Amino acid sequence: MTHFLITGGMGFIGSHLTEALLARGHYVTVVDDVSTGRFENIAHLTHHPLFRFAIESIMNETVMDRLVSECDVVVHLAAAVGVQLIVERPTHTIETNVLGTHAVLRMANRYRKRTLIASTSEVYGKGSRLPFREEDDVVLGPTTKSRWAYACSKMLDEFLALAYWREQNLPTVIFRLFNTVGPRQTGRYGMVVPRFVGQALRGEPLTVYGDGTQSRAFCDVADVVRAIIGLAEHPDAVGQVFNIGNTREITIRDLAALVKRVLDSPSDIVFVPYEEAYGPGFEDMKRRVPDISKIRALLGWEPEIPLETTIERIAHYMRKLEGQVALQGAGS
Repeated sequence: MTHFLITGGMGFIGSHLTEALLARGHYVTVVDDVSTGRFENIAHLTHHPLFRFAIESIMNETVMDRLVSECDVVVHLAAAVGVQLIVERPTHTIETNVLGTHAVLRMANRYRKRTLIASTSEVYGKGSRLPFREEDDVVLGPTTKSRWAYACSKMLDEFLALAYWREQNLPTVIFRLFNTVGPRQTGRYGMVVPRFVGQALRGEPLTVYGDGTQSRAFCDVADVVRAIIGLAEHPDAVGQVFNIGNTREITIRDLAALVKRVLDSPSDIVFVPYEEAYGPGFEDMKRRVPDISKIRALLGWEPEIPLETTIERIAHYMRKLEGQVALQGAGS
């Protein structure tokens, strides 16, 4: 049995990782300040004998000292998430990502704990060489565009984690996530798939930002969780950076059409200018596709769940959630 500490464990990915680790017989502690996560994501686990949680900030040194000292592995997922939140609150983004990761690494180093740091495909910036490889050069936009604050902050997280490995011999592993999707993900901060699914279920227009020719590669959270656990367990992952994502590329315009077809929705597809969605001067990445040969070589990992299935899983979750809300309303 390994004791995992998951920061941001009440979030979308963290809650799924928690479930998977508990199913494997591991002990899991979650710490989350519920700024973007939701207690409801882990409420069904609160009576599990191998699970405990703390609603607290990772900046609370007293709490983190105790939690890190008691665990074997730290998985650091706590971060500012979503394009909309990043654009609207750049100060929060930078402070949360950089200062939070520093606090976690400093505490992990105090007790010599293996630490996995979640990073993002955003660090590839305006790169045009596809698919993106872990060692590719990076081109970012100017500092006057707050869009790039997130990418820069996560790059600093990576530099810091690798510095702790090289200078302090702290066993760190970095994984870069490419558009992870699945049940419990919210469209509140700009995540496109749950936004489309919610709109389709309500019969509302599916709002495509820009001209819809920008493309992404979406990976089901269940596949992502398998990869994270594999990296946590493999001794040769230490000191390295790994892409985690799907290689199936789809334009946002085609994604909207796919959601309509899978859910048999009558919704129209409408196009919203970037300026209207995110404000003037917004810059987007035209394509974002990972090269996963490195993690495939180490773990034999491949994404297995088709995007159509993920869309159905998200829709099932949303319908279930809506049913629960309706029952609560009827009982009040």
